[in-house]
Amino acid sequence: MLRASRSPGSVPAGAYHAQMDGDRSAAAPSTAPPAPWWALRTAAMPFVAARIAVGAALAVARELSSTGNLGSAAAGRAHQGLLGWDAGWYEAIARGGYSGAGHPSLRFFPVVPLLARGLAELPGVGVGLALVVVANVSALIGMALVAELARRETGDTSLARRATWLLAMAPPAFVLVMGYAEGTLLAFGAATFLALRNRRWGWAAGFGLLAGATRPLGVVLALPALIEVASHAPRRHGWLRWPGGGPVAAVLAAPAGCGAYLAWVGWRYGNAFAPFSIQQQGRHRGAVADPLVTAAHDLSLLFHGRHLSQALHLPWLVLAAGLLLVVACRWPASYAWFAGAVLAVAVTASNLDGFERYALSAFPLVLGGATVTSSARVERTVLTVAAAGLVGYAVLAFCNVYVP
Repeated sequence: MLRASRSPGSVPAGAYHAQMDGDRSAAAPSTAPPAPWWALRTAAMPFVAARIAVGAALAVARELSSTGNLGSAAAGRAHQGLLGWDAGWYEAIARGGYSGAGHPSLRFFPVVPLLARGLAELPGVGVGLALVVVANVSALIGMALVAELARRETGDTSLARRATWLLAMAPPAFVLVMGYAEGTLLAFGAATFLALRNRRWGWAAGFGLLAGATRPLGVVLALPALIEVASHAPRRHGWLRWPGGGPVAAVLAAPAGCGAYLAWVGWRYGNAFAPFSIQQQGRHRGAVADPLVTAAHDLSLLFHGRHLSQALHLPWLVLAAGLLLVVACRWPASYAWFAGAVLAVAVTASNLDGFERYALSAFPLVLGGATVTSSARVERTVLTVAAAGLVGYAVLAFCNVYVP
């Protein structure tokens, strides 16, 4: 089990003490008062470092594409910069709505475009800048909330600090710098967990509702909500008595957020499931597939030297599975079930492009990584390799080689 550090300012590791008593799923978090400024200070340095790294990667990509050797597609992608790939869709929606962006844009959920459009109402703020600001502020808040979660669960401020660095420097984390919705989902997801672990059901419902309308993956938050509510529900004569009011709202909130958007799509366009049917097209996520078959196919491409970018996903599949095992063994059950559900959605796609980005949304995996990197030497090595991977993957994405 995790051991709480005795450093000044740490709090009792209530969750893990309960685990030692044999009831991991019902573990209660620390009741220490929140420390928002501590969490923000902890997240600030890795946040800035990651943006310097991605900025350098963008400069390298533009220099490489300027030679003309990489083709016009790479030059165009490098020119788009932080508004490339899916960020371009979010910008188009924020600028002209779904009708202006076109039918394929329905696969992108509305919270981030709405936030960007609202910020763009300020004088001198364009839609593109507003989108990048929304994404980055959300990422900073999300990183701070993850740090606070780690501190409250373990009492180990060093582990919380490692978690923020790993989250910022993970190779797919360059999307947290771009105009993507991952940072916003991270913020709402971590806030939901904080509320759930502290039994603030109303707050959990509010954040869960927003998460469900931010990305389709947000709906998965219903699973940890159900686990937390059930673990705290009163029992009578050996039977679970389902609570009412706030706890039920906390469980249903994320599906309700997703359902509200789908209902609007159905009313406006006549097909409520259009966002999912568009996403299942081959050039996007693709249809649901057997992950073993998909992995074997990508492995065969590696051996034959074709589509090597697909083979890049295989090491990440192994790493994600290992980190999920760590989370399942060392963290409360709701964390493991949430991460496992997100990974299940990611690996059942016939097209694994973007798998790493999906895995990044399973933020408990980062907590698992922080758990097994307590050695200073291991931490330095992992962060060095991660930072190199962050720059490398960002360069490949800005050069139109890697699909984020």
